[in-house]
Amino acid sequence: MTHVTPAHSRRHHHWRRDLVELAALFTAVAVADTIANTIAHGPDGRALLLLSAVTLLATAGFHTWWARRHSHAPPGLATSAPDTAAGAHAPAPAAVPGTESGTAVWRMRTTVRDEPGSLATLCGALARHGVDILTLQAHPLADGTVDEFLLRAPGALSPAELTRAVTAGGGSSTWVERADAHDLVDTPTRVLNLATRTALDAAELPLALRQLLGRCTIRTLPAASLAGRPLAEPLPVEGVLEETVMRLRDPAGGALTIERPYLPFTPTEFARARALVELDARLGPRVPPRHDVLTLPEGNEITVRRAGPGDLAAARAMHERCSTATLEQRYHGPVGDADRYLNHLLSPRHGRTLAAYTASGRLTALGHLLWDGDETEVALLVEDAWQRRGIGSELLRRLVAMAAETECASVYAVTRSANTGMVATMRGLGLPLDYQIEGGTLVITARIAATPAPAPAPVSPPRGHRP
Repeated sequence: MTHVTPAHSRRHHHWRRDLVELAALFTAVAVADTIANTIAHGPDGRALLLLSAVTLLATAGFHTWWARRHSHAPPGLATSAPDTAAGAHAPAPAAVPGTESGTAVWRMRTTVRDEPGSLATLCGALARHGVDILTLQAHPLADGTVDEFLLRAPGALSPAELTRAVTAGGGSSTWVERADAHDLVDTPTRVLNLATRTALDAAELPLALRQLLGRCTIRTLPAASLAGRPLAEPLPVEGVLEETVMRLRDPAGGALTIERPYLPFTPTEFARARALVELDARLGPRVPPRHDVLTLPEGNEITVRRAGPGDLAAARAMHERCSTATLEQRYHGPVGDADRYLNHLLSPRHGRTLAAYTASGRLTALGHLLWDGDETEVALLVEDAWQRRGIGSELLRRLVAMAAETECASVYAVTRSANTGMVATMRGLGLPLDYQIEGGTLVITARIAATPAPAPAPVSPPRGHRP
């Protein structure tokens, strides 16, 4: 609240200053008259004239000092002060937030009593530390309310000091972390944007849930194992909320498990997540229809597009054309089980898949971007007859660009240490790479820049694409 001086106080200040100026003027006139009479009748008029000049200069200097001290110059920067009781004096902050040491934006959650005035007391405690409340959400509980704030605080205010201020204002179970650009968008707008992304692409559901709930781990438990045996008891339609874990029915079958150990979920967050999953279930399987037609260096055309469950038959046919060595390098297990992985890999619930088709409609390569908890895996399978033609590099560049759009910090690929083709393809990204070898298995991690990667360049200029 900006402090403003009342109008009647300014009027009292005006007439007091005018009265002092008039008194000074009469005094100066009386002194001048006395000096003039003394000079006229005294023996040493020159000395007295000099004394009068000094007196006048001193009087003028005093008047100038007084005028500057009580002038009507515009006030300095306004400062914020909390409401105080009658007669109390609230000390002004030492510095205006953001004018000297800068400001910081924080996300904060705290639990307050469900009583009238509890929120006002908490806001007053924040105001006394120069903290500005940008947004506020209330999550009602059975025995209180969880208030979620977006705060702009002085840069010198540490998280510990902020927490102590909240505790003094009646908050408990306080959690604080630095905010990012996504938090500056109001909650209804952010939820609508996430719903739109989910409606356009089924692969967006895990990402939308992560952006909705913050840092969390999302895992998918299929309804049955690869052998067809049921893995767990079916969940109730409404799902289950257990403090830091929520479980929801996966529209694709099975269950979605979302964990956030550092901060319990609230019923409001559970309802939002459940609504997003229900939207996905109502819309059914969907993949954006866009595809690009590219020309390989030798002149062959390939079409690169998103793949889904509808590509299952073509993927199985490609498996039959691949050699045993190629399938072993990709799946790291019995070749006979390769077809069983396809349902999982082609499901948009687990990530995004790109497919490369020839002009005759034959599937020649698959590239997978798989959500693996907090990490992201990339994987490639190129049919033997189409290897070393740039198709794998093209798919990988596009997958990494997709990962950058979803703000993944890194991607990793698992292959055999003897797979020099995959190593060369990862090195062709031009990104910092980390290598880990254990028992003949090589894990290559590529660190993605903080800014989204530019759209990948095609092998050669595309002849056209259709949305």
